[in-house]
Amino acid sequence: MSKYLVLQTDFGLQDGAVSSMYGVAYGVSDEITVSDLTHGITPFNIFEGSFRLSQTVKYWEPGTVFVSVVDPGVGSKRLSIVAKLKSGHYVVTPDNGTLTHLAANYGIEAVRVLDETTQRLPGSEESSTFHGRDIYAYNGARLASGQVTFEELGTALDPNAIVQLPLNLPVVEDGAIEGNVDITDVNFGSLWSNISLEAFKELQVQLGDLIHVEVLHKGEQRYSGYLPYVHTFDDVKPGEPLVYIDSVYTVAFGVHTGSFAQQYNVGAGEDWSVKISKVN
Repeated sequence: MSKYLVLQTDFGLQDGAVSSMYGVAYGVSDEITVSDLTHGITPFNIFEGSFRLSQTVKYWEPGTVFVSVVDPGVGSKRLSIVAKLKSGHYVVTPDNGTLTHLAANYGIEAVRVLDETTQRLPGSEESSTFHGRDIYAYNGARLASGQVTFEELGTALDPNAIVQLPLNLPVVEDGAIEGNVDITDVNFGSLWSNISLEAFKELQVQLGDLIHVEVLHKGEQRYSGYLPYVHTFDDVKPGEPLVYIDSVYTVAFGVHTGSFAQQYNVGAGEDWSVKISKVN
């Protein structure tokens, strides 16, 4: 194991929840390093948590253990699982769709189901609403520290049986591409789609070309416009919209020193799609 434990939650930093997870992890072992992916996932937004994991995992060395807790079903019959990715990384999380993007982009080699009644922080048996501390951080630290192996963590589950959310993969048809708006660049309001750079190139676009962009919510058009495809934000004037390639190498839509999401009242997630075509 790498001895790295990386935490992601929708808890925010306004109270002691995240610090409690740190304390539990270091209580298991003071030889691991605990770090944060983010604790700013939109509350209950499993799809967003799934994306952020996929965005980040590959920049950590194989053997790193991720704990992701976006868990609106905490205390219910949903499973608590540990997944081993084909990349060699591990994820401890509820089985609620959090692994969706990882399954698509990395592949899942194996899954173990945790026993929530026995594989938990000693003394926490009466609590049912803080599994992030009592089950996920605790078992994540045990795995990262080498106190247990992956194979010792619970019973095997077929990776194909885990819960997955719809990804709405891109479709190229009649000179246009329709895909999903996966995420909002949270600090700056850009929309990041799941349309890869490779798929975008099928439109034979060049920097400076105009792109017709339609953003839809549940199939209903919420935005339509003609935007320039540019290299960087400074290639347009402040306040103007643009099409660019984001840091995960997908097609994105932004506004120079502004927020595309706010300016045009659009969003991201399973219900948001985008259709693009080159203007001839």
